[in-house]
Amino acid sequence: MTRIDATFAELKAAGKKAFVSYVMAGDPDYETSLELVKGLPAAGVDIIELGLPFTDPMADGPTIQLAGQRALDAGMTLAKTLELATEFRKEDDTTPIVLMGYYNPIYNRGVENFLSDAKAAGIDGLIVVDLPPEEDEELCIPAQKAGLNFIRLATPTTDDKRLPTVLQNTSGFVYYVSVTGITGAAEAQAGDVGPEVARIKSATDLPVIVGFGINTPEKAQNIASISDGAVVGSAIVSQVASGKPLPEVLEFVRALADGAHSA
Repeated sequence: MTRIDATFAELKAAGKKAFVSYVMAGDPDYETSLELVKGLPAAGVDIIELGLPFTDPMADGPTIQLAGQRALDAGMTLAKTLELATEFRKEDDTTPIVLMGYYNPIYNRGVENFLSDAKAAGIDGLIVVDLPPEEDEELCIPAQKAGLNFIRLATPTTDDKRLPTVLQNTSGFVYYVSVTGITGAAEAQAGDVGPEVARIKSATDLPVIVGFGINTPEKAQNIASISDGAVVGSAIVSQVASGKPLPEVLEFVRALADGAHSA
C-alpha cells in the first residue's frame, strides 16, 4: 500500500473528503518553496502535488506557466525538485507527494534513474500529462513496478469508449479535469462535474479527485461534496506570485482545506 492508498483509506474511515494542493517546486525560489511545502500538511493538505518546472507546459494556464518560469529562472531543476522532496521527508514521512509535470525532464534523466531517484526522495505518485495510455510501456508500467502510483487525467472529452483505456493502468486516484482547457482558465461547476464523476466511479474503484477551476473554500466544498476530493493549484500559486508572506498563503490554503473537509 502506498502513502496515497493509506491516505484515502484513512479519509474514508473518517468520512472525510480529500484536499489536494498543487504548488510549483522552486517558486519563487528553492528556500521559500521548501518552507511552503513543509507548511502544507499543518494547513490541512492531505496530498501534495509538486509541480516540476518545464519550459513548455502545454496543459497549464498563465498562472502556472509563470510560476514554472520563475522557478526555472531561480535555477530549479528536476534534481533540485527531488532534493526538495527529500528535505520534506526528513520531517514528514506520511503526507503523499505526487510529482506533476511533463515527460521531457524525466526522459532526459533516463526513466530507470529517475524512478530510482524519485523513490529514494519519497515521491509517491506521478502525473505526467503528455504521456497518453498508448505510451504506458514508456513510464507508467515501470513506475508501477517501482512502487509509484501513476495517476491519469480524465476530462470532459473522455467519452465512454476512451474511459476504459484511460483507467487501465491508473492507480492511486483518478484526476478529473473539470473544465475543457488549461489550468486557471474557467470555473468548475458542481452541476456539470457531478454526473461525470459518477460516470467515472461506475467504471473504477479508485477515488476520483476533481481539479481545475476551484479557487474558493465554497467551491472546494461544492466540488468535494460530489467527488472524493478537490484539487486547488492556480489559486494557491497566485498567492505565492503576489508576494504574500508564507503564513498568509498557508492561511488561504487552510481555508480551502476546511472547505473541502466540510463537504
